[in-house]
Amino acid sequence: MCGIVGFTGVNPASPILLDGLEKLEYRGYDSAGIAVISDGKIGTAKTVERIRNLIDKTDGGKAVPGSIGIGHTRWATHGGPSETNAHPHLSGNRKFAVVHNGIIENYVELKEKLIKEGHIFASETDTEVVPQLLEKYYDGDLLGAVAKVTSMLEGSFALGIVCTDYPETLVAAKKFSPLIIGCGKGENYIASDVTALISHTRDVIYLEDDTIAVISKDDVNLYDYNKNPVKYDVSHIDWDIAAAEKGGYDYFMMKEMCEEPRAIRQTVDSRIKNGSVVLEDISLTAEDLKKINRISIVACGSAYHAGIVGKYVMEELLRLPVDVDLASEYRYRNPITDSKTLTIIISQSGETADTLAALKEAKARGSRVLSIVNVVGSSIAKASDDVIYTWAGPEIAVATTKGYTTQLSVLYLFAIWAAEQLGTQSKETLAEITESLHNLPNAIDRVLDSKEKIKKMAKHCVDSQSLFFIGRNIDYAVALEASLKLKEISYIHSEAYAAGELKHGTISLIEEGRTVIALVAQEDLFDKMLSNVKEVRARGAYVVACANEGDTAIEAEAEEVIYIPKVHKLLRAAVEIIPFQLYAYYVAEYKGLDIDKPRNLAKSVTVE
Repeated sequence: MCGIVGFTGVNPASPILLDGLEKLEYRGYDSAGIAVISDGKIGTAKTVERIRNLIDKTDGGKAVPGSIGIGHTRWATHGGPSETNAHPHLSGNRKFAVVHNGIIENYVELKEKLIKEGHIFASETDTEVVPQLLEKYYDGDLLGAVAKVTSMLEGSFALGIVCTDYPETLVAAKKFSPLIIGCGKGENYIASDVTALISHTRDVIYLEDDTIAVISKDDVNLYDYNKNPVKYDVSHIDWDIAAAEKGGYDYFMMKEMCEEPRAIRQTVDSRIKNGSVVLEDISLTAEDLKKINRISIVACGSAYHAGIVGKYVMEELLRLPVDVDLASEYRYRNPITDSKTLTIIISQSGETADTLAALKEAKARGSRVLSIVNVVGSSIAKASDDVIYTWAGPEIAVATTKGYTTQLSVLYLFAIWAAEQLGTQSKETLAEITESLHNLPNAIDRVLDSKEKIKKMAKHCVDSQSLFFIGRNIDYAVALEASLKLKEISYIHSEAYAAGELKHGTISLIEEGRTVIALVAQEDLFDKMLSNVKEVRARGAYVVACANEGDTAIEAEAEEVIYIPKVHKLLRAAVEIIPFQLYAYYVAEYKGLDIDKPRNLAKSVTVE
């Protein structure tokens, strides 16, 4: 969730660092800072406000001169938000400056030893042990000191390091935390995300774990901890910089909602050939699938909600048991996973710490792992046996929209493909679902055309203190994500319940004027949902319903109704969530909130 940027070249470093940090704001942060070497000294600037404050504070970077430096946006884990705890952190002799993403799990032990040896710590962070250790072990050999120190660290880290004795050299190191190198002409960069670099270069190196990079303006050299050279490949980023900019929208979230039809087309269309789903990038075969007796889906947040939809779809099409686990709980319950289990890992960033840890646990128990991620070359993608990428493009807003719907699209693709391999559904059934999947973008376009109607409906919710979403089957899975969207960006308490559970306690919370949003898009459960709506309406609830076009009977029991185009019932989640992404957006807009950067949240959760 923290962001790193670094630069070495001939141009002033600070403006480039500040620009990169602005590009990384979407990841979430509570403080930020830069460190730049000039005339053999390290100059720093920090803030506990937005990057704009840091820009103003440094006069656009002019107050911190030099042509090599590092910058960081911090999300507090060890020690509260403060300028003292903000990165970069310096060694006691101010020879080293360090920025760090991740968590150093053995920092207490290391810190206690350093304090006994006379080192004085200024912050409460785990990170500060790194520059102090570098000071301790540095004997003029910068690579040797970094190799020594990184081999001592336990946990996860992406490090950016500068040293006054090497005024043109930027050092980077990585373990279980994303870090890339940007390659330019007469200048080179590091960053935790390609978004920070795309305006400067499209050529990047994805740093591998347990690797150290020594970077000058003209050269990049990679080494292992024994200082042996490591070979690397340079990748070219082919998406346009405009994809990471707002493009005229007030917020990235609205831009990304409007991009959902295109993102789904990109994810789906090339994988449908002659009416059938073709997954050419995975090695999983029909023979492999036939050995599987169970599927386990593991994810966090919205990806977990996508997984719940996947459970309904896969159990229906594959006739295999499917369970869905929160990644943060998976490792701590001694999961029953073996070589006959296919574990499906879902993560937008491919760097989610809990999800990556769950992946490793599943593999250690013999499970085959298939991951669904958006970021090529991410840690989860590399650690998996097979990967199906969602081609959503960069998603900047913290609250996911196209990330979620493209995850659903890949789950649909996989379920259709696997059902064909296993022969669990007729060709006619699969052809019908595949055709509906191909047409999903058109259905979503039609929902997006209803923005103004949904905006008017959202106004009623602005002053609500608490509300409920109810649904059954896939509608319940969508209710979970719809509720999360509202909570994330409007800060209104909302809960999602399986509608059949109302009478088991939840209905006691329904009172006069309480908003209840009822999802009634599963036609075979329409009558049961209608009964649930009547139950809450009888107790004074203000009911907003979402139904398929043509199911007008709901109008008699709801104050307001959102209609969605009818698609195949197994694919309905991808269409049904759109009105509630919009609904949450407009509620937050009415409240005057920062929609792209909701409080206390971060885009990529890279710590447990």
